[in-house]
Parts: sequence; C-alpha cells; structure tokens
Amino acid sequence: MTDNSTALATTQGSVFSGIEAFENSQRIAKALASSKLVPPQFQGQEGLANCLVALEIAQRMGLSPLQVMQNLHMIHGRPSWSSQFIIGLINSCGRYEPLQYEITGEGNTLACTCFAFEKSSGKELRGPTVTMEMAKREGWASKQGSKWATMPDVMIRYRAAAFFGRLYIPELLVGL
Repeated sequence: MTDNSTALATTQGSVFSGIEAFENSQRIAKALASSKLVPPQFQGQEGLANCLVALEIAQRMGLSPLQVMQNLHMIHGRPSWSSQFIIGLINSCGRYEPLQYEITGEGNTLACTCFAFEKSSGKELRGPTVTMEMAKREGWASKQGSKWATMPDVMIRYRAAAFFGRLYIPELLVGL
C-alpha cells in the first residue's frame, strides 16, 4: 500500500505508466464520463476510454482535462483540435505577435491567409491560403450543419489559422 503522496505523484505521470496510474485515472475518467458538462463523445460507458485518452493528452500538454475535452474533436478516427483552441495556443505561446488575417475576394472568390510576426526575428510567417473553392472541393461547405454557408468569413479564418498552427506549432499541438 502506498501513501497519498506516492499516489498523487503516480497520477501526475502518464495515464498508461503503470497499473496504479491507470486505476487512478480510471476513477477520474468515470467521474468525467458521468458529467453533462463534457461533450457527448466523452459521456457514459462508451465515452470512458475517450476520457482516459483525454486525461493522457491533458497531462502531456499541461492542460485541464475539461479544456481538452471541450476542444478536441474526432475527425475520421483522429483527434483534431478546434480552431479556437489552435488560435489561442498560437496567440499565447509567446513566439508570435497575435495572428492576423489577409482576406481577399468575396462570395465564391473569398480567400484568407493567416499570418503572424515571429517575436524573436520580426519575420512574417504566412500559412497556406484557404479559398472557398478549397472549402467546396474538400467538402467542408457541404457537410450537414456546416457553418460555411452562413458564416464563411469566420470559417475561412478558422481554417486558415488551423493550417498556420499545423505548419508552425505542430509540436505544441501534439504535446511535445
């Protein structure tokens, strides 16, 4: 039997670092899975495994489990961060001035490039340009419940920022 300080130290490591850490994490995951404050993919018995994974990601990234659960989405079986989370991570990481957006065109010709100035060098870094044509070809604009039809100016910025983040801060997005 271990004392409480050992148990606490164990739960601060990886969820999968040993049987004790795993058992402690399962108890936490069960509590989270029973909450209505977490998104549906984390609720109930079916969401228990997702809660464990979210606990692992939260520990690795130094975030709260609830913050992870509210911003992590499963897309084609892979975890993907919400654009708002990516924007927040970029703007708060200390490497860049706040993100900016260059918008051109309108309607079907709408395009957006996300850029930021690197604080250490002053260099402007630009992400890939996202266009409405791209949104249509990729199927983003035609998905059920898609906001591309009603809020294209916001959605194009979100997508451009997500591409910027995947290009310039991938190590932060995967918790390195």
